[in-house]
Amino acid sequence: MKILLIGEYSRLHNSLKEGLQKNGHKVTLLGSGDGFKNYPIDIKIDSFFFNLKSFKLVAKLIDRLFKISLNEVEIYYKVNKIMSNLKAYDVVQLINENAFRTLPFLEILLIKTLIKNNNKLFLLSCGVDHKSVEYSLNNKFRYSILTPYFENPNLKKSFRHILKYNTKEYIKLHEFILENINGIISSDIDYHIPYIKEKKYLGLIPNPINIDKIKYKKIKSIDKIKILHGINSKNYIKKGNVFFDKALKAIKNKYGNKVEIISTIDLDYNEYIKSVKNCHILLDQVYAYDQGYNALEAMAIGKVVFTGAEKEWLELYNIKENSVAINALPDHKKIIESLEWLINNPSKIIEISSNAREFIEKNHNYISIAEQYEKAWSKN
Repeated sequence: MKILLIGEYSRLHNSLKEGLQKNGHKVTLLGSGDGFKNYPIDIKIDSFFFNLKSFKLVAKLIDRLFKISLNEVEIYYKVNKIMSNLKAYDVVQLINENAFRTLPFLEILLIKTLIKNNNKLFLLSCGVDHKSVEYSLNNKFRYSILTPYFENPNLKKSFRHILKYNTKEYIKLHEFILENINGIISSDIDYHIPYIKEKKYLGLIPNPINIDKIKYKKIKSIDKIKILHGINSKNYIKKGNVFFDKALKAIKNKYGNKVEIISTIDLDYNEYIKSVKNCHILLDQVYAYDQGYNALEAMAIGKVVFTGAEKEWLELYNIKENSVAINALPDHKKIIESLEWLINNPSKIIEISSNAREFIEKNHNYISIAEQYEKAWSKN
């Protein structure tokens, strides 16, 4: 098959591409590289002109006054310019409802052209979209990335990039995509649950992890436990990093001679992975039922990850609590308890490390995951 993957902000599409290529398919990846993360892209489309310092203030002023993002207009112009080359693909997959990252009405225009020039179109739900935001706003999750906003509505500005999916423009985009796609696939439980009753929903296909590129290094012994807190400053609130910071402060005061705490902010992908390789424990995120992509790659390396590992996830994969990953709750005292358990039982770190790699090999192998995508695409 000839496949076009649109959008990248976690390395999901890169790993899927690698799996598809192993299985003999021709794959092109279009995206921005996602800012400082700088993921590999075949066709890079990003705002340049209005990211220059001299134009940033003008762009922000126009955005504030007229609610028009010049950055997004520029992206539309660049994509539209190459759209004639994006044709004759058997499958086109959008990583999100706003995969091109332009204005909703311009996104619709681009998708219309994709539909006209290609065979099948699929939507991947692996990040916030209208359905997941609506589900969270209706308080159907026990907790979600919108929990901090519910607890403090003054944070609305910090959540505008999430709440926008519940505005008229984005609902219209959602409805257009829903009407015109061949199917929807989710990448984990957080995005699976809101779509369960949707007729075009094809089910959950776990995130693909390239286990050939990401090597496992067995932990033989531990002198000083290294704890990594990798922060994406834009997502600090919605990832629940504040609970990790509070917990780490207490751990440092009590176990300073037993642990080394490393905090990083906004590292590009390659630098971030280097930091992950250098730790035993990774503090990933709080407001999740399942693991995001960063957590899975760290687990593949053999790290003990504090992340989403809720009962729904345990039931889906039929595993025991704290055997593969640590469920990070929005409660710094609970996080402290879990960290203390590991600090006082370092053999558990070695055990979970091995289990984590085994879990990834069994459930997230990029080649077998690519095969699941191929079946879903072919049937629909």
